[in-house]
Amino acid sequence: MNRFTGTPLGAQQCLCPSRPSEADGPAVAQAACGANSPHATVTGSSGAYVTKEGSTTVYSGSDYRAAVQAGVDTISSGQRVAVMASGSIGASTISIGSGKTFEGCGTINVGWRNGRGAFESLNTTDVKIPYLKVTGEAYFTMRFHGTTNLHLGDIDLNLTRGMGIRFDRDAARNTNVTMDDIYVSGASSHAVEVWNIDGLNITKVTARNVGESGLLLQGSRNVWVGLVDGNNVATGTGYATLRFANNNGQLANGTYNTNVYVDKVISRGGGRGIFCVSQSGGTVVKSVDLASNGNNSVLIENCYNFSIRAGTVNGGGEVRVAARSEFPNNKDVWVIMTVNNTTVRESPCGDNVNWTISGNASVNVC
Repeated sequence: MNRFTGTPLGAQQCLCPSRPSEADGPAVAQAACGANSPHATVTGSSGAYVTKEGSTTVYSGSDYRAAVQAGVDTISSGQRVAVMASGSIGASTISIGSGKTFEGCGTINVGWRNGRGAFESLNTTDVKIPYLKVTGEAYFTMRFHGTTNLHLGDIDLNLTRGMGIRFDRDAARNTNVTMDDIYVSGASSHAVEVWNIDGLNITKVTARNVGESGLLLQGSRNVWVGLVDGNNVATGTGYATLRFANNNGQLANGTYNTNVYVDKVISRGGGRGIFCVSQSGGTVVKSVDLASNGNNSVLIENCYNFSIRAGTVNGGGEVRVAARSEFPNNKDVWVIMTVNNTTVRESPCGDNVNWTISGNASVNVC
């Protein structure tokens, strides 16, 4: 039976951040990397690096990591360092303090440091990383917690192992985080893993050949995401191109009024396409384009006020509403899609689960 009963719960009570204008898209409103006289620069090549603040040399030598950190340390809040040189920081960490802008214009190779990020900004305000190009492997390539007004711009992470961007679970919450254009390939874990953000705007996440999730949202609220685009993401795992988990979208007062908005999800191959689990919700996904997912194309499990408003599923694993016994059952779910060459199933029956399914799918719902 197909049924759709109206507007999802709380749709008129949006608490989400305002959507950026088109002019605020990836790097559009930013000057070219390193342009317009940064306060400090790191230049040179292998074995001979120079860090300058204005005309003053603050580092000269063969240690690329030391040259980069010297550039970060020499600037003050409100100032900018541009790393023009390429090199390797090895298994170490570049720490970025409050108010500083870090531009990685060269290609920075990183190494594995257990439990740490190659780039970290912890308990800071007004940090900006408008450009960054990274290769190598890292436990976390970029690691954050306790940030306010963090801005990540055009971030390009071409990894061989590890995780892309991580916001820590067991640490202070973050507020007002903006990401423009995030590209992650080759991560063995998640491309972007978010915990505990209140006020998050992401224009685009692109994940290619990533072991776990493309974008994993957890314990966060007041979120807008433009596009999540995954190809060969989460193969053979329970993760997904886009996954909501661990009370994501639950507001501070415990309700699930709509406050998480995703414009579009594209997923090809890999594991699941979209997965909502573990008491998450308060979410509208406006459109999907899912094909050949190796696990569920869509799995909604113990979620509340969750809707997919439009889009297509072609082949791959079934579209499923399920539930675990340890959490309250699904409530207030809407799924409106064209589904071809796979199945649609609701088991067990949820509370106010509404389906509008077209296409050739076999539909077995309550």
